[in-house]
Amino acid sequence: MTFPAMPTGRILSGDAYPLTPNPHPATDSERAALMADPVFGKVFTDHMARATWSGGMWSDRGVMPLEPIPMHPGAAVLHYAQQVFEGLKAYRHPDGSLQLFRPAMNAERMIDSALRLAMPPLPVDDFLAAVAALVQADAQWVPQQEGGSLYLRPYLMATETSLLVQPSDTYEFVVTASPVGAYMGGGGGVSIWVSRGFHRANEGGTGDAKTGGNYAASMLPQQLAKENGCSQVLFLDAKEDRYVEELGGMNLMVVFGDGSVATPRLTGTILPGITRDSVMTLLADAGRPVRERDIELEEIREGVASGAIAEVFACGTAAVVTPIGELKSDDFALTVGDGEAGPVATWVKKELTDIQYGRAEDPYGWMVRVA
Repeated sequence: MTFPAMPTGRILSGDAYPLTPNPHPATDSERAALMADPVFGKVFTDHMARATWSGGMWSDRGVMPLEPIPMHPGAAVLHYAQQVFEGLKAYRHPDGSLQLFRPAMNAERMIDSALRLAMPPLPVDDFLAAVAALVQADAQWVPQQEGGSLYLRPYLMATETSLLVQPSDTYEFVVTASPVGAYMGGGGGVSIWVSRGFHRANEGGTGDAKTGGNYAASMLPQQLAKENGCSQVLFLDAKEDRYVEELGGMNLMVVFGDGSVATPRLTGTILPGITRDSVMTLLADAGRPVRERDIELEEIREGVASGAIAEVFACGTAAVVTPIGELKSDDFALTVGDGEAGPVATWVKKELTDIQYGRAEDPYGWMVRVA
């Protein structure tokens, strides 16, 4: 996968997605109530962006009122899960501008995911125009409070009415938007359940694509995690049930006592996270050795117990950087450090969010203005 940087000094245009205004948008008071303390992904804005693939081309682009999508019960996505999606955020900066974080990476990753699922890729410029147009239409929904952002969910799904096990002839591209606060509350470390016997992805499968089936596979282990008092699941490799891979929706970082950092290498079973890439860049530029390599669960258990491992944290678009305070499974329970956020996780989260929210200079050109 390539991770292109966006050109700086310009505002992304959403003109390719003309706006049909919602005739009944939320009132100011209704919107304020909905945005006061939104549960992640439960509140949606007034509009959505859409495009249609049919006859070998993309057409019917536009931003329109948020509404249910008519779908035949025989639509291919409902039967064979031919679907991919993305997640990114828009941030309100101190100067009043609205900015996206590395959106071209999301566009490129959606192309890679679509190709793996035998779906027509949406061009990068098309993707960028769609998310820009939606943010511009629903600018009032971008939170102003500390830690708030507008979460954007682009997705692509097969819509052909057919029960044949083959790629669809027609597709819908849709983008919705949700104002969000913190994905995981509190500043302390979260508890993580280490899954044995259940796996997120196999070699040759769809583990490095962002597709709903991978998340469906994580639901039962996630349920078991909650039953054991944990917030998330850490999956091991499917071949040997030995090496750590990723959480249900986040990548993993391990901080050693000497200050170096390791993260599981991308083997085709792990999603190449955009936050992961950004965190690695920030750590490396700060002089910390960062290695992508295989990491055994036993290495983490021994390292946490001995103190050789100082911190473990997760990272992803929704949760940004989340310290892990405890690792649990059927046969062990380990407290990582003092169970709270460690200095490396705290530092890198601040560095990253300061760039995202415009509180610090953006030397990488990661932020892209849309309004």
